[in-house]
Amino acid sequence: MKVQLNIPKEVSAVLAELERNNHKAYLVGGCVRDVLLKREPKDWDVTTSAKPEEIQKIFPESVYENKFGTVGIKTGSDDSKLAIVEVTTFRREEKYSDFRHPDKIEFAKTVEEDLSRRDFTINAMALEILNPCLAGRQVKSQISKIVDPYNGQKDLENKIIRAAGEPEERFKEDALRLMRAVRFAAELGFAIEEKTADAVKSCAYLLEVIAKERIRDEFVKIIMSEKNGSAWGVAMLENLGLLKYIIPELREGIDIGQNKHHIYTVWEHNLRALDYAAQHNCSLEVRLASLFHDVGKPRAKRGEGPDSTFYGHEVVGARIAVKILDRLHFSKEIIERASHLVRHHLFYYNVGEVTEAGVRRFLSRVGSENIDDLLKIREADRIGSGVPKAVPYKTRHLQFMIEKVKADPISPKMLQVNGTDVMKLLNIEPGPKIGWILSILLDEVLDDPKKNNKENRELRIRELDKLSDGELVKMSKEAREKKEEFESGIEEEMKRKYYVK
Repeated sequence: MKVQLNIPKEVSAVLAELERNNHKAYLVGGCVRDVLLKREPKDWDVTTSAKPEEIQKIFPESVYENKFGTVGIKTGSDDSKLAIVEVTTFRREEKYSDFRHPDKIEFAKTVEEDLSRRDFTINAMALEILNPCLAGRQVKSQISKIVDPYNGQKDLENKIIRAAGEPEERFKEDALRLMRAVRFAAELGFAIEEKTADAVKSCAYLLEVIAKERIRDEFVKIIMSEKNGSAWGVAMLENLGLLKYIIPELREGIDIGQNKHHIYTVWEHNLRALDYAAQHNCSLEVRLASLFHDVGKPRAKRGEGPDSTFYGHEVVGARIAVKILDRLHFSKEIIERASHLVRHHLFYYNVGEVTEAGVRRFLSRVGSENIDDLLKIREADRIGSGVPKAVPYKTRHLQFMIEKVKADPISPKMLQVNGTDVMKLLNIEPGPKIGWILSILLDEVLDDPKKNNKENRELRIRELDKLSDGELVKMSKEAREKKEEFESGIEEEMKRKYYVK
């Protein structure tokens, strides 16, 4: 079969130079799949009959620092994706004792041998460019032919993920392929072929030997899939028996019914919330928080039926989220942000019941930088519950109130005095007393922003200095723990409304 395509001049130049030196050279793997799907490839990989030392001789500006026969060729391109083109010698692999890396690598003679070691049929194709030098001159299209020993083109047309060769052999060579099967299906909107799916189920236990970082990377790609692929991918991880080796905590919500405000189980609700976040192209942290926002409900549940309660599930869920993300070796920043969103996703607001001071306390508690994400998770929560409207009037009114008070002081950094000022005024050394005083000062300006002027605050600092340490500690603690109007005053109404005890 011949196809027409456009390829970058940097890649074409590499292909042309290899062929000029009498070596076979092909585009291979994911870039071929993406070209045939009319998607922009994330990277361009080349395979060749040339040995690594021959490649280096042809391209003096190259790097070879691995045992897999891959040479990185520096192209000088301003495009970071094309600055280095990876060229790998045809190779075959033998034995995978650790279910991840080959024990033995040998160079092969043909591209067909090289393709036989690849994971799925849609990734086991090679493109031979006829006249690659023309592409180097940026001719609009080139004529090419496809090497396709496993009928990958047919599976692309039929939207099928199928193992190249015997499925169990492919998965036992590299157990990460178990997740890659789901990831490609989620990203592309494909189905997993039955025999391949059965092999995933039977080999699922092999995920236990795979590094958590690699599992995390594939999981991130799954939930960052576009549109419906995100939630579908997580559901498929469960259907194929993989989720229990990745995030068993999520499975606790399967078949867990909720109260009269929910028509779905906890599991279904979490997936629907993730789907909403994906549909709105939300960030990784928001998608994680949407998926985990009710992960604490099964452990917090009290009672059964329409009047069951889940009091404190957001606190339980935040702890669970930290455990999950830490186990998967997410960065500290992502763990803190996602768990913070889970912890604070459940807030109550009713028009006319919450004052501006209450909104300021809310912003102080959750951080104004998190408001947009929290509101998006609230939308995901609502849609995941089966209600028709993501943004009701109450939410729009809260947004109005936030806009109204957003310039008011809501954090210690926004006070007109700081710790240094306290030490100078009171002639004291650094110590806990400074923090107690600042906490009290912030609490007062949250109630009345007009108090946030330097003269007023300095006068108040001198007044507070007259109090004993015990009195300052008590006032500081009360300031930190003072319930926001979101949770006090109308607490009984909230409990009645949401069936919590």
